[in-house]
Amino acid sequence: MASPRVSFVTLGVADLARARAFYEAWGWKVASAEGDIVFFQANGTVIGLFGLADLAEDQGRPGAALGVGAMTLAQNYPTEAEVDAVFEEALAAGATLLKRPEKVFWGGYSGYVADPDGHVWELAMNPFSPPEADGSVVLGSGAS
Repeated sequence: MASPRVSFVTLGVADLARARAFYEAWGWKVASAEGDIVFFQANGTVIGLFGLADLAEDQGRPGAALGVGAMTLAQNYPTEAEVDAVFEEALAAGATLLKRPEKVFWGGYSGYVADPDGHVWELAMNPFSPPEADGSVVLGSGAS
C-alpha cells in the first residue's frame, strides 16, 4: 500500500539557466545538474527544474501548454521575523511580489512571491503547525 508523500516536485521552466540562477541567488544549493534538469535538496523533498517542453514530453503530452500559478508551494518558519527575512531574500533574488506578509484570518502570518516562471511560493508562520528543528511540518503540532 502506498503511503502519502511527496518525494520530488518538478517545476517546468521557460529558461533553465534563468531559473537556476534565481534559486541559487535565493540561497538554494544545487544537489545535481544532469543535462537539462537541475535538482535542489529541500529537506526530505527534491525540487527539480526542467524545461517546459521537456517536461510535457516526459509526461507523455508532447506539445502541451503547461501552466503555472494554479498551486502554491509553501515554506513555513517559526517566527514572523523569519518570514519577513526570507521574503526579502526572495525579492532580492528576483522574485515577483504577489502579497506582502501579513497577519491572516486563520491565525498565522504569510505572504506570497512568484519565481521568474510564475511558480507561487507562500512564506508563512503557522502557530498551529510550526516547523520541527529539521524544517519538516506536522499538522496540528502547535498551539491549539
